[in-house]
Amino acid sequence: MDSTKTESSYEVLVSKIKAGGAEKYHAKNASQNKMFARERLSLLFDEGEFHEEDGLFANSQAGDLPADGVITATGKVNGQTVCAMANDSTVKAGSWGARTVEKIIRIQETAQRLKVPMFYLVDSAGARITDQIDMFPNRRGAGRIFYNQVKMSGMIPQVCLLFGPSAAGGAYIPAFCDVVIMVDQNASMYLGSPRMAEKVIGEKVTLEEMGGARMHCSVSGCGDILAADEKEAVSYARKYLSYFPANYKHKPAFTEEKAPVSGREISEIVPKNQNVPFDMYEFISRIVDEDSFFEMKKLFAAEIVTGFARIKGRPVGLIANQPKVKGGVLFVDSADKAAKFITLCDAFNIPVIFLADVPGFMIGTKVERAGIIRHGAKLIAAMSDVTVPKLSVIVRKAYGAGLYAMAGPAFEPDCCIALPTAQIAVMGPEAAVNAVYSNKINEIEDPKERVMYVQQKQQEYKEHIDVYKLASELIIDDIVEPSALRETLYHRLVFFESKDMVFSERKHPVYPV
Repeated sequence: MDSTKTESSYEVLVSKIKAGGAEKYHAKNASQNKMFARERLSLLFDEGEFHEEDGLFANSQAGDLPADGVITATGKVNGQTVCAMANDSTVKAGSWGARTVEKIIRIQETAQRLKVPMFYLVDSAGARITDQIDMFPNRRGAGRIFYNQVKMSGMIPQVCLLFGPSAAGGAYIPAFCDVVIMVDQNASMYLGSPRMAEKVIGEKVTLEEMGGARMHCSVSGCGDILAADEKEAVSYARKYLSYFPANYKHKPAFTEEKAPVSGREISEIVPKNQNVPFDMYEFISRIVDEDSFFEMKKLFAAEIVTGFARIKGRPVGLIANQPKVKGGVLFVDSADKAAKFITLCDAFNIPVIFLADVPGFMIGTKVERAGIIRHGAKLIAAMSDVTVPKLSVIVRKAYGAGLYAMAGPAFEPDCCIALPTAQIAVMGPEAAVNAVYSNKINEIEDPKERVMYVQQKQQEYKEHIDVYKLASELIIDDIVEPSALRETLYHRLVFFESKDMVFSERKHPVYPV
């Protein structure tokens, strides 16, 4: 056999496979501002690192299914080894056949063996109905992908970049990932398409309304980050991974220390009046390294802020009430948002810091019917389970069960510290005085006398819950001047770095979900 001819045939075949589907499908993607799957991987991996691909020749003899519509590869992101799969939407709209599923399962198994992060670059119309017997119900069928994801949860970071559709059962790939980054206007996920919804339940709806990126990032909470375009999505993914170790056995790497962004002092940011809103983002900017805050679920349940940051180069997870939105009150969605984030941090050895300015959980018929007690229990359970360093800061107030949710003293934070003007109580002065003295207040006919009486009782109540009294009773561990908060948190992180604990001996909890 002519070796030159053989080599030439090989190169032609490889070139054809790597080119993906027909040119018209590439053109369609380009018209939608979508990149080719291989370009996405090249952008994700460090420069020159996309070179170890498995299953390149899958279904190559079919003629029209290059790589069977999915690319599986091992490379490096930020110098860290990762595994990745990427749907090729130029091949049968990125749909899944038997070999597609097998390739995804194998790269997952590789990630498990290597204990390295797993990336899912999703752009798929779902299963090929014509191949369903070969890829749907069997032991190594599509369900195995989700089984593996559950098995890997908390073992290795799992990151989903959603560039196009993630349809039907395939929507569970993002659902089982730690973070879902969705490209605005192009990304979508749904169990049933608009066409199916109209046929089955008579609902007429657009794809964007049904499962669009903005909807999922702001309403359902299934999406974590809304990216303007694909390059921004990849940039977010790379930055996200920088806060994580390769797996649960390691700790995240430190980086070079940066000073906080310049601006107002914390004492100027936090109003003394408990009812005056302020921007928690500005507060956060004064205690973390400049440009280090990476927010999760920014558009969803904005009354609570969750995100990663660094304090003098040390990665931390922040959970903070946002008094500018709904007064910082906790709702069903904010409880879910915080619970997911807390478990993510704890799984990968990232210390958590709670910044409390919380009036408590929302009350009323609507939230009770939505299960506020159950969802609140989920948050409190997640917070209780934490075994990484856990620091609680009472920024201004922590009332009622809000104190519990934000790692109050009863939940074994490694420290519970407060700013000098902070308050901890069952409820705020206004509500407490009204609850206890409402009959007496109503009996006072003179308006001025009534106001004076209320103010007197409120002042007495404030003295009763004075933060220095709480410190005297060892309810809190320390009172810290606002200007010293960043330094205090840093030293606490250093001291608690060797923390080693098991929350309790058991098989697993019965989750309040």
